[in-house]
Amino acid sequence: MSVLSLVLTLIVVGVLLWAINAYIPMEPSIKRILNIVVIVAVVFWCLSAFGLFGHLDSVKVPQVR
Repeated sequence: MSVLSLVLTLIVVGVLLWAINAYIPMEPSIKRILNIVVIVAVVFWCLSAFGLFGHLDSVKVPQVR
């Protein structure tokens, strides 16, 4: 995985999370839980992409070309 695809994916996830937080009305506690889940998933995905977390080998990460 190239650094460019990693950065683009992080930007897309950040913009989507911002859009959900800004434009979809939800309880603040639900938004907080959603933010935590997305951030934890992105951290695990980044660790797996750099090979620092080997337990996610069965999860398929799409390649950006």
